[in-house]
Amino acid sequence: MMMKVSIPVEAGNKAIKDGSLPKTVMAFVDQMKPEAAYFGPEGGNRTMYFVFDLKDPSSIPSAAESFFVNLNASIELTPVMNLQDMKDGVERGARTSERR
Repeated sequence: MMMKVSIPVEAGNKAIKDGSLPKTVMAFVDQMKPEAAYFGPEGGNRTMYFVFDLKDPSSIPSAAESFFVNLNASIELTPVMNLQDMKDGVERGARTSERR
């Protein structure tokens, strides 16, 4: 799963001053153990991208809620695959289409 977290400027400024931005990010990292994390500006907001294994959709609230509550962030979740997942999926898809 790829999660995009976008933090409005005012909320981000406050969260940097009070220390909640790094605490919120590190709590997420400790809990979800992302395999990749990227940070940068997008559309004038502080934006973060995390790629992590979401084994159960019921984990979505625990992954996103602290960003909503602590940082007034907007969240987008996008299913993604790594290279090996893509190769395995294409092979399975090819075998399935051959049977039809």
